Amino acid sequence: MEEPKPTKETLHSAVVNALKNIYDPEIPVNIYDLGLIYKIDIDDEFNLKILMTMTAPDCPEAEYMFQEVRQMTECINGIKSVDVELTFDPPWDFNNLSDEVKLELGLM
Repeated sequence: MEEPKPTKETLHSAVVNALKNIYDPEIPVNIYDLGLIYKIDIDDEFNLKILMTMTAPDCPEAEYMFQEVRQMTECINGIKSVDVELTFDPPWDFNNLSDEVKLELGLM
């Protein structure tokens, strides 16, 4: 039986699921719910572009997490290429956390 062809929506969900399996080593929260992912864009040819940040510009784990994002998303079936861009504009702050994470960390 042939696998269904991917769509932007199914690939977006797969990317989010992959990102939710990458955890910040200093805060026990995945990088998606932590708010480190600013944008996920998949074009019509299934090229993926991710715009992300770190909790601080001098984050000692920045290179590790950046590479892990690339590796975890490159292996998603249907994704043609992956471009991960790091930005600090706007800088990350605790308002980026999901409400669920704020509750979990006792910030609400």
